Amino acid sequence: MAAVRLKPLLRSLVRAALAEDLGARGDVTTRFFVPKSARLRARIIARKPGVLAGMAAAAETFRQAAPGARFRALAKDGARLRAGQAIAEIVGGREILTAERTALNFLQRLSGVATLTARFVRETKGTRAEIFDTRKTLPGWRALDKHAVACGGGRNHRMGLYDAVLVKDNHWSYGRGGVLRAVRAVRRRHPGLPVEIEADDLSQVARALEAGADIILLDNMGLARLKQAIALIRRRRPKTQIEVSGGLGLEDIRPVAKLNPDRISIGRLTHSAPALDLSLET
Repeated sequence: MAAVRLKPLLRSLVRAALAEDLGARGDVTTRFFVPKSARLRARIIARKPGVLAGMAAAAETFRQAAPGARFRALAKDGARLRAGQAIAEIVGGREILTAERTALNFLQRLSGVATLTARFVRETKGTRAEIFDTRKTLPGWRALDKHAVACGGGRNHRMGLYDAVLVKDNHWSYGRGGVLRAVRAVRRRHPGLPVEIEADDLSQVARALEAGADIILLDNMGLARLKQAIALIRRRRPKTQIEVSGGLGLEDIRPVAKLNPDRISIGRLTHSAPALDLSLET
């Protein structure tokens, strides 16, 4: 996700995060315990290995909360970090301490997403499968979360409900005149949008093939059923993209990837990634 697209979002998110932290009184502790004339030199350190994401958010936080401070990035988003590595240096006044927690919150969450994504991506090595994210993102943070997934080597699924058609279980029974007719109607109205259809069993796979889906999402199938479904799709419509999803953990990825789907989508990349351990030291 291009940084230029993130800039307006970052400004508003950082502004809201700082307002939440500062309230009406501001940073009372720093104001009374650190002299106004103090000059600080701080570094942000990775305490654990991981993949970096969120540097633009951190820089924007210091820009807003610590005017005049100099933020120097020592690593870029997507960098593989070792424990003890310094990723940024900040020189300025006592307001650096005011910005500390908000900057780290952005960095730790986004680096956690990137780090978990990289672990999933590693399990697909040597196969055609790629790891994709989902819409299970922190509300308001979707562009940031998806940027972090890309930093970890993953791919971005649709951004929202507006840029792709995804027919899921709850849509099957409400398709006006049936799924095939609904797919034809949406293609007439939105010819540029990819159409993806979720299938839970082989009968739904057959109907998705009949509807001419660009992508078929095989959801919550065991390995044996997945193998059958993938073979059926490859035989009947070789150009149709195949996506696999359904609560997959790290231990599940390699066996699924060896079946050679095109995509494996993982919700936990963005809804359950543990934060990467980072700290600010002065």
